[in-house]
Amino acid sequence: MTMQLKNDLIEQLCVNARILPVITIGSEEQILPLADALAAGGLRTLEITLRSAHGLTAIRRLREERPELCIGAGTVLDHRMMDQVEAAGAQFVVTPGASREVLEAGVQCAVPVLPGIATATEIMEGYALGYRRFKLFPAEVCGGIAALKAFGGPFADVRFCPTGGVNAGNAAQYLALGNVMCVGGTWMIDAASLAGGDWARIRQATADALAALG
Repeated sequence: MTMQLKNDLIEQLCVNARILPVITIGSEEQILPLADALAAGGLRTLEITLRSAHGLTAIRRLREERPELCIGAGTVLDHRMMDQVEAAGAQFVVTPGASREVLEAGVQCAVPVLPGIATATEIMEGYALGYRRFKLFPAEVCGGIAALKAFGGPFADVRFCPTGGVNAGNAAQYLALGNVMCVGGTWMIDAASLAGGDWARIRQATADALAALG
C-alpha cells in the first residue's frame, strides 16, 4: 500500500469518526460492553491502546466479534509492537511519538499509521517519508489551537488529530480548524462509569459529545 493511499485512508476514517476515543481496557470483561456503549452513542472507530495488558486481546476480540467496528491500536512505541498489533488485526495504528524506528516501521506496515508529533522538526521527519497525517500530542501542552494554526503555514498539505487535553469544552474549536480532521480524547469514558460498568452513562456521554460538535 502506498503512503498516499495510507494518508487517504487515515484521513477518511478520522473525518468519519470526528472523535477518536482513546481507550485503555482495564479488564477483559470491559471489552465488548464498552465498545458496544461507544458504538451505540455514535463512535464506531475505536483506538485501543497498549497501555494495559488487555490491549492486544481487545483488538483481537473486537475484530472477531464486532467486525462492523473500525478497530485501531494506540500507544505503539516500536517496531515489535507494530508487528504485534498488525498481527492482532488492527486496522490502523497510532503512536505517541515519531521516532525514526516507528516512522520507518509505519512505511512498511500494511495498515495506515498516524504518528504523534509535537514539533515542526518531527513533522518534517515524517514528511520526508511520505506522511501527511499526524497526531498532535500532547495537544494542549504543546500549543493546542495556536500551534495548529502556526503549522498550517509551512505544512499546508498536512492535517492533524489533536489528542491530549482535548475535552467537551474545546473539541469544537479544534474541529473548526481547516487542518484538523478529527480529535482524540477520553472525556466520554469517565473512570467511575468504566469501573462501575455504567455502560448507559458512557453511551449517553458519547452521544452528547458528538451532538456538541454540531
